[in-house]
Amino acid sequence: MPSTRPTSAVVRDALAVGVAVGLSGFAFGVTSAGAGLTVAQTCALSLLVFSGASQFALVGALGAGGSPFAAAAGAFFLGARNAFYGLRLSQLLRLPRAVRPFAAQWVIDETSAVTLAQPDRRSARLGFTVTGVTIYLLWNLTTLLGALGASALGDPAGWGLDAAGPAVFLALLAPMLKGRRERTVAGLAVILALACLPLLPAGVPVLVAALAAPIVLVAGRRGTAREDATEATAATKATTATTTTAQRTEKDR
Repeated sequence: MPSTRPTSAVVRDALAVGVAVGLSGFAFGVTSAGAGLTVAQTCALSLLVFSGASQFALVGALGAGGSPFAAAAGAFFLGARNAFYGLRLSQLLRLPRAVRPFAAQWVIDETSAVTLAQPDRRSARLGFTVTGVTIYLLWNLTTLLGALGASALGDPAGWGLDAAGPAVFLALLAPMLKGRRERTVAGLAVILALACLPLLPAGVPVLVAALAAPIVLVAGRRGTAREDATEATAATKATTATTTTAQRTEKDR
């Protein structure tokens, strides 16, 4: 079955996303070096973890003096969403078994967004491949340049580059805040993190902030159940009133 979308359009969109996100690896390299990681450790994170949000969370917690366990736990929770992306993409792409372990490394926010936006399997495979290759190559190359550049510059804070990490992190997060529920989760997470910062060791507030998602989910379900119960009660009352009116009308006749 021929694709319903031109190849050039798929490649163009995939390259646009891949280049924009891949270049931000420079900020990660600078941030990681500023947090005290070596060039080799920084590059290993980009090669093996390859998840911007998790990487920034990890080096941010380490740079703030957090324990490696708390930093790794925060990065793990942020990266867990990729497993859910993988479940959806595996059904859509249906890649050969030999390719799946390599493709799994590229399952991130951006490749998932480009893939799911395609109208058919051929376009989805092309979008996933071009986006994944572009981001992986650029992200790792710019990570190396950022780490080397930070080492040559000295203290990144002296150049204001220590703000690059949080700025990029917010840029990655902003496109995900599309709905009311997502924005509520983000707002509650900010409140929890700020409340815990002066009380808990570095890295632990991120774990506490992760509780915002289940809290909002449970609250939303209870609200929906309450609305359903209210609607059911109103429908029952309306039915009873209608039946009573009909019986009285029949009796009057």
